[in-house]
Amino acid sequence: MNSLVYALIEALRRHRWLRLLACAFIFTSLGNGLTQVVVFGLLLQWSASPALLTLAFLFATVPGFIGSLVGEKLCQRFTPIALLVLTELLGLIALLFPLLGVHYHSIPALLAVQSTEAVLSGISWPALTLLFKRGLSEAELPAATCLENVIFASQVLLGTGLGVVLFQHIPTLSLLAIDAASFLGSLLMLVLAGRVFAVVSTPLPADASDSVALRWQTLTLRQKRSLLILPALAAVGSPAMALLPALAQETHPENAAGLALPLLFARSMGQLCGPLLLKRDSLTHFAAQTPLLVTCLAVFLAAYGMIPFLSGQIWLALGAIFFAHLASNIVFAAGTFGVLSSFNAGQISSASGKAWRWQTVGASLFTGIAAVVASKFGAVQALYSVSTGGLLLVALVMNRCRD
Repeated sequence: MNSLVYALIEALRRHRWLRLLACAFIFTSLGNGLTQVVVFGLLLQWSASPALLTLAFLFATVPGFIGSLVGEKLCQRFTPIALLVLTELLGLIALLFPLLGVHYHSIPALLAVQSTEAVLSGISWPALTLLFKRGLSEAELPAATCLENVIFASQVLLGTGLGVVLFQHIPTLSLLAIDAASFLGSLLMLVLAGRVFAVVSTPLPADASDSVALRWQTLTLRQKRSLLILPALAAVGSPAMALLPALAQETHPENAAGLALPLLFARSMGQLCGPLLLKRDSLTHFAAQTPLLVTCLAVFLAAYGMIPFLSGQIWLALGAIFFAHLASNIVFAAGTFGVLSSFNAGQISSASGKAWRWQTVGASLFTGIAAVVASKFGAVQALYSVSTGGLLLVALVMNRCRD
């Protein structure tokens, strides 16, 4: 078998630390998804404006720029496992923000937890890629790509899925208690993983140092393209995803939360299933083919563009979102694999940090524009104009890095 799923199963069988790491991130993804449901569910219940709903997504993105800088520096001084444990501890403490938000009916407190999670995600990303690079062989990197997609999707698949079911049936404080328990479970798994982790020796160039500062002028064409894939996805996808709750509010005002939360769940199902359609050998091909990547982004945007016309047909709307994220997460898998495979262990934390920051800049810029357009012209017009502009810019930039 040549699928990414089979590659992941093989790697999980071979590495006990990887099994524990996967369990840890499933736990924390459950908690993060529940937090997202609490934040957006309360904002919708409190009748937040479309611009504020879009800015909530922005607050969950921008601080990641600072986090990636911090994470890149910390990777030079601490082990990746230690950094991941630190981010989980801080994530547990950050649950104080939604508690304050619920108690005082405070929107700033809800936005604060979004920002804190963004910082911690920025710190953990370079640590996670460095951990994969040190602990897995080159042949096992497709398994790391698949696992990162599972981690990414399980946040909404498990957390949002459970949250959608429970949000209107149990108190918000109970959801936050489940969230806290998930962080504690993750901490336990990470500590156990650190005890059994073993470095897989990977040859480095003779002049490679422990941490290499990357300069654009010295990168190969393959390395440049690999760094651009995730920012390209952010430029096209972030405005659309940020506008999703506002689209639900605008097209289905009588039950915005009832539509928006299932749409978030459908989004995660697509995120999970998209990379699973790929074979391990096809990742290299996808990462090198600009037209294929741009086509996937265009399919994503077209599917989102159908949502305003499907407001009265929720199952078709859910299908459109699912299909959109099948396409977008093929791009995500290609971008993740491109970074892991194009840089050596001495470069990987710097490269992944740089890709994360560019991704954050792209998401922040286009989401900010979308928020402004949504406040003046509505969410639907913002979706069509901003994401389409992002797609055209991405096609132009990526075309310059073709072989």
